Parts: sequence; C-alpha cells; structure tokens
Amino acid sequence: MFMIPRTLFTPDHTAYRDAFAKFMAQEIAPHHEAWENDGHVSRELWRSAGENGHLCMTMPEAFGGVGADKLYSVIQMEALGAGGFSGVGFGLHSEIVAPYLLHYGTPEQQAHYLPRLASGDMVGAIAMSEPAAGSDLQGIKTTATDAGDHYLLNGSKTFITNGFHADLVIVVAKTNPAAGAKGTSLLLIERGMPGFSVGKKLKKLGLKAQDTSELFFADVKVPKSRLLGGEAHLNRGFICLMEQLPWERLQIAIGAVAASQAAIDWTVAYTKDRKAFGSTVASFQNTRYVLADLQAKVQAAQVFVDRCIELELAKQLSTESASMAKLWTTDLQGQVMDACVQLHGGYGFMWEYPITRAYADARVQRIYGGTNEVMKEVIARGMGLR
Repeated sequence: MFMIPRTLFTPDHTAYRDAFAKFMAQEIAPHHEAWENDGHVSRELWRSAGENGHLCMTMPEAFGGVGADKLYSVIQMEALGAGGFSGVGFGLHSEIVAPYLLHYGTPEQQAHYLPRLASGDMVGAIAMSEPAAGSDLQGIKTTATDAGDHYLLNGSKTFITNGFHADLVIVVAKTNPAAGAKGTSLLLIERGMPGFSVGKKLKKLGLKAQDTSELFFADVKVPKSRLLGGEAHLNRGFICLMEQLPWERLQIAIGAVAASQAAIDWTVAYTKDRKAFGSTVASFQNTRYVLADLQAKVQAAQVFVDRCIELELAKQLSTESASMAKLWTTDLQGQVMDACVQLHGGYGFMWEYPITRAYADARVQRIYGGTNEVMKEVIARGMGLR
C-alpha cells in the first residue's frame, strides 16, 4: 500500500510483532466472543501471557521483565486495537500499574509486586475514578486516615479496568483532605484485605469482555508500608498521576489509530465484495471518496502519533502534545467507525461483524483518560489561555 513508511521499528520489533500475532491467534481470538458474554477474559490468559513474556516487558530483568523499550508495548497495543480485542487489559497492567511501582515504589514494594505482575500471578489495576469524580481527580472523596501504624481507607471507586480480576490495586486517596490535590496519596491494596470488596462487573455499551468493576473500601487497614513510595511520597499522589498521564493518554491514541486503520481495511474489503444496484459498493463515488477522506486523516494521525512515540521514548513528550494526540485520534476514531458502519449498511448493525463491535468500543475513548473536553482545556492552558 502507498502508506508513509514507519521508521520506529527495528527487525527485532517486527519479529516480536509476528510472535505476538501468533499468541493472539492461539490464545485470544478463539475465545474473545465467549469472554464478551462472560464480561471478562479468562484468568488463564494472564498466566499464559506471563509465561510467554508478554507482560511487563519494559520492566528491568531483576523484576521479571526484559528491559525492553516501549515500542514492544506499542506493538501489543496496536495489535490488540486492530484485532478488536478490547477485553485484554495488558496495557493498563504493564504500562500504567507496573511503571508506577518502578518509578515511585520503594525497593521492597518493587521486589514484592513487579515479578508477580510480570508472571501474571497478579493482575494490576489503578483506581482513580469515583461515582462523583471522573476526570476531576482533585474532586475524589476516598480518604486514608492516619491511624498510627496504618491508614484507614474508606470510599468507593467505579469504572475500574481489570477491577474484577485485580489482585493489586493502586488506589488514589486523600491523606490530607484539607490540602486538596496536594493532600493526595497512592496506596497499594491487595485482594483479600478485610474491608476491601469488588462490586458487580459493570455492563457497558462496548468493551464487553473487559472486566470493569466497582470497588469498595470500608475501614480497610492499610499498613504504612503499603503507601506507594513510602513516607517520602506522602501527599505526592497527584504529582505522580500528572507525571504519568501523558504516556497513558498516548496509549489511548495508539489504540485509536490502530482501530481506525483496521476499520478502514475491513470496510474496503467489504465494499469490494458487496454488490448493490448491479455494481460493487466500492465502485460508487461516494464510497471511494468517504474512504479516501478517512484514510488521509488516519494517515496524518499515524504520523503525528509516531512522532509523539518518539518524544515519549526520549522522555520529551509534553502533557499538551499527549492531550492533542488523545483528542485528535479519538475524535477521528468515532468519525471513522460511524462512516464505516454506514458503508456496511444493515450488516454494520449486526454484532457478529467486527465493525459493529469496534463502533461500540470506540465511544469510551473520548471519555476515559480524561474526557476530550478536559484535553481541550489542557491544550488551551498550554497556549496561555486561562
């Protein structure tokens, strides 16, 4: 195809792309429909991914990873996005939860948790959103009250990805409510701690196989050793969150572009085969012009996202650039999915078709990781507009 060549990846990366494609074909593709009905992926998938080295690859070898660069994780995100395997929460586990421990955890916390995350013995989640506080992280109500040698954690979280399976949850809580954002800390909560309970799996418009859950905390005794980073990071949680959000938002953009390109490819194939009024749907000028317009926009998005990936690898990605990537690509993803469903006609409304599931999955992309309205605010402030 005439696409602009991508220069990010080496032959080693290409070899890994092939290896992960085989893993998806064997371990994910045959089961994803059943997982959509179950509302969660199989726990065995996590163990298999760990055994095959697909979890926490960017973590140091001492902690169970292989010290790989982030491009290996990018390859995973692109492959899962293009395949429509939206139930698989590897990205959150490996490239959000694990890095928090690597960047901020104490040596003891790193040694205890990271190898277990890399092996798949533990599944990780992060609990930010609350029933009354989604994108407004400063508005969280969950509290961790100092009780001497431990904290008492009280509150609830919602929309938590990997929440049903999670063995380790990084919980955002107020340790000094009077200080606002400056009184926020991150706590390491394990499954089975008294007072910690997992609510129902939430029924969603899309992401049917993703185990999104509510979490509840009622006087959970949290040892001081479970404060992420120890006392040095008390009340620094909001700073940690802000430091990691650009990479999280770029991950959303990476998946958005991959899913958009896959939708175009599916639609090109479908319209070449589908006939109406004696001709293929692809032969109609409207079809060709719609797909050409979408392809031009997705190509531009891919080039921009690739440049953002380069900046992330160089540790130079700004919050504003990541916000632009998330805003542009997820808005575009919605546009692509809507147009491609239309070109599928009635079949675009049938759940058995991948474009239908991709359409449903795409809608949340403009909401999580900070709504796109918040992205515009971040960009505007970066422009000096307040």
